[in-house]
Amino acid sequence: MDDIAIRKEGRAGRITLNRSKALNAITYEMCVAIDAALKVWREDDEVALILIDAAGDRAFSAGGDIAEMYATGTRGDYSYGRTFWFDEYRMNARIADYPKPVVSFLQGFTMGGGVGVGCHGSHRIVGESSQIAMPECGIGLVPDVGGSFLLALAPGRLGEYLGTTGARMGPADAILVGFADHFIAEAEWDALKVRLVETGDAAVVLAAATEPPDGRLATLRAEIDAHFAGETLGDIVRALKHAESPFATEALKALGRAAPLSAACTVEMLHRLRPAPTMRRALEMEYRFTYRAMEHADFIEGIRAAIIDKDRNPKWRHAGPEAVPAVDVSKMLMPLGPDALTFEEEGK
Repeated sequence: MDDIAIRKEGRAGRITLNRSKALNAITYEMCVAIDAALKVWREDDEVALILIDAAGDRAFSAGGDIAEMYATGTRGDYSYGRTFWFDEYRMNARIADYPKPVVSFLQGFTMGGGVGVGCHGSHRIVGESSQIAMPECGIGLVPDVGGSFLLALAPGRLGEYLGTTGARMGPADAILVGFADHFIAEAEWDALKVRLVETGDAAVVLAAATEPPDGRLATLRAEIDAHFAGETLGDIVRALKHAESPFATEALKALGRAAPLSAACTVEMLHRLRPAPTMRRALEMEYRFTYRAMEHADFIEGIRAAIIDKDRNPKWRHAGPEAVPAVDVSKMLMPLGPDALTFEEEGK
């Protein structure tokens, strides 16, 4: 498959995303190929670690390839999207639970589906160009691919802030929030990959790590924790409206671009997950939303406005972030019964 290069080199199982012109957007076929390789390498004693990287310098992966989801969804066929998410989430869980080290190199944009591939391993490396984000609320989804799990584990209320606004994290912020582990100058990456392949020893990553350039979130923590601590999205918006600061103004503007139902569900999901966060619980809850997203939420309209017509003027189902009834949130996050995400094949 030209879109992805999967091979064994030395002591490493190597996965290289190879759609640089499409910012390495993850297709369904790529998800299936990654999952299949991980299953094989788990039982292969010659493979000591997994190394995941991507072609080009603009992006590790800017997200999932959602064009086919839109095309099928607008015809009233929701099965393709549901199958994509079902299998993608199982692959994300396999990376998170993998018994061998998984080392990822996250240059440029790592967003959405790219987070699902690159941000659940054991050694997540960022460099000078790294920009990590979960911008799903802007297209009528919620932070998924296990993103809600990482956000629920984030310090204070950084999860609510990043999940609803889609704000981007540079290398220091990604490490602070828990989306990455180590900063290594990108000029050193090729040599580090050679050592990983030769030795099969993920400890060489630690020896190469240095301090990242300063981020912005550490200085904003007090404001974020104060304003994003509400029980609902409406509480958060009201707190921001009463604040008089450049940060509050910027955050309100970002929330104004989000689908209100998506942002409200994101806040509720993080509140549910935070007391006992697990990757599989997060994925199962995300799937409740994405399973319903094309039919009962704003996903189709969000894609139309952002990617198809590119008018940046979506007509959301709700008038604003304070206009989402609690019952609408509950309906999107209700258990799916026999359609629920399952992980039965894990460990086989």
